[in-house]
Amino acid sequence: MPTLRPSQPLRALTLAALITGSAAVLSACTSTTTASYQPRQQSIRIAAHFREEVVMAALGLVGTPYRYGGGTTSTGFDCSGLSQYVFQQIARIRLPHNASDQLRLGKPLFRTELQAGDLVFFNTSGAPHSHMGIFIGNGQFIHAPSTGGLVRTDNLSSPYYASRLDGIASLFE
Repeated sequence: MPTLRPSQPLRALTLAALITGSAAVLSACTSTTTASYQPRQQSIRIAAHFREEVVMAALGLVGTPYRYGGGTTSTGFDCSGLSQYVFQQIARIRLPHNASDQLRLGKPLFRTELQAGDLVFFNTSGAPHSHMGIFIGNGQFIHAPSTGGLVRTDNLSSPYYASRLDGIASLFE
């Protein structure tokens, strides 16, 4: 074994730290985590038996026009207005009309934990959690996309949405 000079132990320790740190960074890049956030103390928990009803209610709104600030079938929906309306109708829970606020009310999830009725969040405008939808299963979610659009389903694995997914939360027990 070679003899270490006084500066060599420091280099060896630094190299070991770099290797360990690089491994941690690389494992984080391949994980299925989403943006970290802290749920509010007063998070919402809805009985799990409402999951299917939430999905069915959301699917019943496919084709409704998008409208910024909208939150009813007569005015149309924006993304957070859609989820606000569905959860109000099904679980009698009034969610805020803001995607980031809805995210903070839920329990953070990994993508592998997603279940029908959970909420998915995206950075579509350069701002975290600027868009959202309701996961309906089989890799699909329902959302109110943008001006001129209609409420529709899309695939979480599509290149556009997969690269912009930045949060997942559940409001269910």
